[in-house]
Amino acid sequence: MNTFTPKNWDEKIVSGTEGAPRVAHAHVTFAYTGVIEGESVCDYLLFYPGEGFDGRGTTSPGLERIEGSVDGRKGSFVIRHEVGFDLEGVHGSWTVVPGSGTGELAGLSGGGEASGSMGSQTMSYTFEYSL
Repeated sequence: MNTFTPKNWDEKIVSGTEGAPRVAHAHVTFAYTGVIEGESVCDYLLFYPGEGFDGRGTTSPGLERIEGSVDGRKGSFVIRHEVGFDLEGVHGSWTVVPGSGTGELAGLSGGGEASGSMGSQTMSYTFEYSL
């Protein structure tokens, strides 16, 4: 099973107020298991729609640098996220940033999807890639 779990989540409101439409910055570290083994550092720019809206249909961007291995090949790479969240959970897609692979992951390309239930710490992911 492919999963990732946040180890640290540091979030601050950039603009707007609690309960109203607002933008926040989150600096996060994740631990990955499965086809990707390793740890990462991620920065999200999050949009919260405010009270009365569940967030459905909105996404927020993020960039994440993963260090570790993909199917046993060691190196690092960067992925770009489009993540959304609503009352049902978290869902998103991501792609490898071209040219970001290092070590045995140089030339890595591909992408995947992530999902999880609201309130759950563990998220599942898919990753289709080529080297």
